[in-house]
Amino acid sequence: MAEEVLSQSEIDSLLSALSTGEMDAEELKAEDHEKKVRVYDFKRALRFSKDQIRSLSRIHENFARLLTTYFSAQLRTYVSISVASVDQLPYEEFIRSIPTMTILNIFSVPPLDGRILLETNPNIAYAMLDRVLGGKGSSVNKVENLTEIETTIMTQLFENSLENYQEAWGSIIDIDPVLEELEVNPQFLQMVSPNETVVVVSLNTSIGEASGMINICIPHVVLEPIIPKLSVHYWMQNKQPKESNPLELEALSKTVKQAIVDVRAILGESDLSIEEFLKLDQNDVIRLDQSIDDPMKLRIDEEEKFYIQPGKLKNKLAVQVLNEYQGGAEYDE
Repeated sequence: MAEEVLSQSEIDSLLSALSTGEMDAEELKAEDHEKKVRVYDFKRALRFSKDQIRSLSRIHENFARLLTTYFSAQLRTYVSISVASVDQLPYEEFIRSIPTMTILNIFSVPPLDGRILLETNPNIAYAMLDRVLGGKGSSVNKVENLTEIETTIMTQLFENSLENYQEAWGSIIDIDPVLEELEVNPQFLQMVSPNETVVVVSLNTSIGEASGMINICIPHVVLEPIIPKLSVHYWMQNKQPKESNPLELEALSKTVKQAIVDVRAILGESDLSIEEFLKLDQNDVIRLDQSIDDPMKLRIDEEEKFYIQPGKLKNKLAVQVLNEYQGGAEYDE
């Protein structure tokens, strides 16, 4: 059982009570020897460790960032999405906690078994719909009267967002989310047994002036095959650098060597004002920033790399590399 940590003020109060006789040290020892009992509710069986919950939280924090970018682009307005909480509870308790009429997106995640539920508060869902249809993003809760056009628009909006969910899980497993149906009444939805443990990820969502929650319900049966991968040990193992394959390095080196770069021989440079530039005329002389005796610089992709001198090769202009360029240093022969 976890030990209780006392603050400094609590420690001072305890010592004061012992010194004044208000509290007896022998009584404290007796209490310490008594059996401590903690109530355990078998209906709320905790099947995920804190470590695994933290891993799920990291995955969905990434998903929240991706979803923010996606909805911002689709709705062309300010969108903020962040993870509010990650809890495990019975499926029945989750169903009771959401509105009686809401937007429920049910999707499968092959190769994992089972289905995941993405519940969107009507305030958020209708703000999205209003923005897609060209409105200001106002919210009107009339979920029970969704038209076919509204249902189709919402379905497409959430179906396209599942690519972000696939990307968020990419470090653990390669899933292929598929939206199966859109429902509005949670009472008609029976994904798992009422006492089945589910993980509920709640996302704080703001779209313009509308705000609400997006809840992701993941049954234990979906996560069961990959539970070992949700541990810190697995994450740390994946961060270990892999040994380089010599053949891959050789192929990469060969490809890089074939890359085309822009090479320029810089005779010199000069700064002119706009007024001086406009007054330039035939036979005018522009003074460069280096002496005629100084070597030129060879610039590769806008970065100086070598000192060079001009010349000819087979009746063509050419340059000869003298030395490697040292930034800020004068050239020494």
